[in-house]
Amino acid sequence: MPGDGFISIEGITKRFAAPGGGVTTVFEDLWLAMRRGEFVCIIGHSGCGKTTVLNILAGLDTPSQGAVIVDNQAIEGPSLDRAVIFQSHALLPWRSVMGNVAYAVASKWRRRSHADIAAQAQKFIDLVGLSGAEAKRPAELSGGMKQRVGIARALSIEPKIMLMDEPFSALDALTRGTLQDEVRRICLETGQTVFMITHDVDEAIYLADRIVLMTNGPGALFAEIVENPLPKHRGRNDLHKHPRYYGVRNHIIDFLVARSKTFAEEIGPGGFDRRNVPLVRPGAIEPPRVAAETPPARVAAAAR
Repeated sequence: MPGDGFISIEGITKRFAAPGGGVTTVFEDLWLAMRRGEFVCIIGHSGCGKTTVLNILAGLDTPSQGAVIVDNQAIEGPSLDRAVIFQSHALLPWRSVMGNVAYAVASKWRRRSHADIAAQAQKFIDLVGLSGAEAKRPAELSGGMKQRVGIARALSIEPKIMLMDEPFSALDALTRGTLQDEVRRICLETGQTVFMITHDVDEAIYLADRIVLMTNGPGALFAEIVENPLPKHRGRNDLHKHPRYYGVRNHIIDFLVARSKTFAEEIGPGGFDRRNVPLVRPGAIEPPRVAAETPPARVAAAAR
């Protein structure tokens, strides 16, 4: 498996008792390694178990089999070394912006002075662009501002890994784009390790270093790991101009539309080494062919 073993998902399986008896296997024998400072996105259809994987990483759920290792320690429950950002902001409504972030800081460093806690909270409030809003309560904030508070709260405890479960899905397109830019900037500046779930292919390509493609459940598995071919320091406005952008985008969409449903049949029994999920490198994805440009005269004639 690629990676330095900073985070290692080792053969995890999740089973539930099915209504009327029997057992449903949501996913089985998942293996994945992540490097320190890496941004990994996981994409798959609803019901394949993406959120369950994230909850196991967070220590909020346990696998039926297998283990997850973070920085050489097995996960045995929730920890402030792992911060979670959900679709909803989950802020304490009676606390201000400063109060919400400071509460997280005080939970991790109980012996710090009030001044030190406030300074740590202020540092990350400033980082997400909420300077001046410290005294506002959640009811006074927009949806995007609430998510900024959630991001500041998560970053303020300086976690080893930040877990994000579709954190921008409920926001309007403009706010979503702004927050994606902010998260990307912060992660580049701080070297934060991130594991994120998304249904948005363009979001994954913009944010991630690697994109994990997950097949449909039940019995879902990690089918491919796509290495993002775009440069590390990429800009939103130039994303679509990169010669490999549409190639990788089409590859992921093709998987979601067709291969996510048929992958298990394609590989057959025993035909896939789950410990070594295929890594799709940039050179393996052909850029789409560009059709010859239609002369303006023909376009005008066709319009008549």
